[in-house]
Amino acid sequence: MTAGAEGMVKLADGFEAASRDQWRALVDKAIKGADFEKRLVSRTADGLRVEPLYTPGDALSAEAPFVRGTGAGRAGLGWDIRQFHIETDPVAANTAILEDLDGGVTSIGLQIAAPGSVGLPADAASLERALKGVLLDMCPVSLVAGDRTAEAAASLAGLWDKAGISPAKRRGSLGGDPIGDLARTGRSTKSIDAALADAAVLVKSTLASTSVQALRADGVPYHMAGASEAQELAAILATLVAYLRALEVAGVAVKDALPKIEPVVSLDDDQFLGLAKLRALRRLVGRVAQVCGAADAMKGVRLSAVTSMRMMSKRDPWNNILRTTIACAAGALGGADAICVLPFTMALGRPDAFARRVARNVQIVCQEESNLGRVADPAGGSWYVERLTDDLATRAWGLFQAIEAKGGIVAGLSSGALQDEIAATAAERRKAIATGRIELTGVSAFPLLGDDGVKAEPWPAPAAAADRTAAVSVRPLSMTRLAEPFEALRDAADAHAEKTGKQLAVFLASIGQVIDHNVRSTWIKNYLAAGGIAAAMTDGYPDGEAAASAFKASGASAACICSSDAVNAVHAEATARALKAAGARLVLMAGRPGDKEAALRAAGVDQFLFAGADAVATLADLQSKLGINA
Repeated sequence: MTAGAEGMVKLADGFEAASRDQWRALVDKAIKGADFEKRLVSRTADGLRVEPLYTPGDALSAEAPFVRGTGAGRAGLGWDIRQFHIETDPVAANTAILEDLDGGVTSIGLQIAAPGSVGLPADAASLERALKGVLLDMCPVSLVAGDRTAEAAASLAGLWDKAGISPAKRRGSLGGDPIGDLARTGRSTKSIDAALADAAVLVKSTLASTSVQALRADGVPYHMAGASEAQELAAILATLVAYLRALEVAGVAVKDALPKIEPVVSLDDDQFLGLAKLRALRRLVGRVAQVCGAADAMKGVRLSAVTSMRMMSKRDPWNNILRTTIACAAGALGGADAICVLPFTMALGRPDAFARRVARNVQIVCQEESNLGRVADPAGGSWYVERLTDDLATRAWGLFQAIEAKGGIVAGLSSGALQDEIAATAAERRKAIATGRIELTGVSAFPLLGDDGVKAEPWPAPAAAADRTAAVSVRPLSMTRLAEPFEALRDAADAHAEKTGKQLAVFLASIGQVIDHNVRSTWIKNYLAAGGIAAAMTDGYPDGEAAASAFKASGASAACICSSDAVNAVHAEATARALKAAGARLVLMAGRPGDKEAALRAAGVDQFLFAGADAVATLADLQSKLGINA
């Protein structure tokens, strides 16, 4: 529009509105008859369509509850900057906590030592030393304590009492999550009924503290096990409903119980899916509140987000800074009330002061420089985000109903059905990563060989499981990071190099000019590096004899022919024969052989490497052929 003498003038007036059919006809012309669905439509892990074009018809109505937030706007700078601390020494924890608070953090997360985890002791003296100098009436403290929750919560309450902080001024999260702990560890020393009764006691102890949440409906364990977005949301919702039922039995009304439960979602480096996941979660929890006749209670619910540990890598961990920044932005744009950015070295070991500073500065930049928290639901109105939110909420609600129909989340964990469904999703994702449909930068794509310059103190051994019989046992969720299969290959290659004093290597027989071979030479160099195998780039060789001569001088035992299809058609067979004659024990070729496979194999090519194959299996096989298990 533009302003004229007589008011606003629509610039589109006089032009016929384009239809979707017209757009589609132009697209079909551009892709020259290729399959529209395969070329331009992608799908999430839940099978949700991601279209190349969205229109006003994809927008949601304004009637969905709480999608855009629980208030008219966002308070302050938008969200609580939370730093998570895993320390065994209260003095070291205190030093780190005070550094973070001085650096801009606004709340503290503390992991308490419990069976299978590393953290602070749960006793009052340890907690008091760790929180020395912290203004507990201003700084919320969030506990992650597993089956030590009751003891840790009592210790924190004792500190509030000692500091003279009235219940109304207390702030934090006690973190009780017996169902999440069962899913993560596979065991509970108490029956589910007894554990839920303890959870009700925790809630009742905080009813006078409106800024203290007692329980957590945590999606992080399910995310770490490989759950899709909808599966994670369904697990959160099923957990929340289980707690509401138990609290109602204990005499706590839904309107009072709901604000005492903190839904926690994990965010990875898919920004749009992340912010849609938060918007969908708010809508789903709002729907539960509405059905329970407690819609107004939703205004007191605080959603928390944690950047994904699943997406983080040990190798070239600088990429984790980019990943967590994208995840943090998703949390901010999606309206999270508290965000915890994990330090970029978290997968390696205990984060140092620098790693923690980077983590908090990611949030500060998003908050104070980018002003991402100044606007309520900035993605609202985006046809793509609105449709994605609706599709995700609908799918998650369906999965939640399926869990409920089978007896609820505890029944789903007890039967193993929930673990199996998540494992199937995780397996599909692993396959997509192994075959290159999903790329992990610095891991499966553009890996960095050699020292990346990052060191971290290894994590200490977790607390041993108590020698007590479990009252409830289920199959624990199998929690892994996406990069682990490739990291195992790199670790094996490094161990071989340390043992033999020689790095695994393949000679690149790049034939022709740079313009001829560069694409495949670059691809194969990165492909091999993902398995810890070095391959040096060159300008190329005019023919097979020249390549074989250079190969012989290199001292390598394996070579890979790299060039365009046109150059390969002329030189590949001769090059393979020359390399074999020069002593190559293993001759590889980059690219699919097509109808030339028989001739190329006869000439000496032992194996063809191409995109779309299982890279993890292929690289493990190559390592073996290069002598790694000798």
